[in-house]
Amino acid sequence: MGLFNSFFGGKNSDEKKEIAALPWIALTSLDQLEEVGKKSNGKPQFIFKHSTTCGISRMVMNTFKQTYDLSKDQADLYYLDLHSYREVSNEVGRKFQVIHQSPQLLVIKNGTAVAHASHGEINEVQVATFI
Repeated sequence: MGLFNSFFGGKNSDEKKEIAALPWIALTSLDQLEEVGKKSNGKPQFIFKHSTTCGISRMVMNTFKQTYDLSKDQADLYYLDLHSYREVSNEVGRKFQVIHQSPQLLVIKNGTAVAHASHGEINEVQVATFI
């Protein structure tokens, strides 16, 4: 009925579910990767690699946004637009020894990728277990 209502003005057509803004940190430079490694000694660092041209990546990201519930004090959450920052994306794979995929979530602790997932598996990662 959602599609029908959007075309014909159902009573909920103007209501949109608000998705809480996540505490994203834009990952745009190689220097930041050194910072991620260092900061991971104190708290987990998450890197979400996103393809802005991929529908699957967008869908996974939307689900991730709805389920991510950590605060800035518990972990840092980086967003990497891999098309705009290809060099950074390549270096993420090299530095943390993870084969590139998109979308992809990396969990960095003590300078090492302790977990990573791609596509639908991203939303199965229980981020709170890494705190």
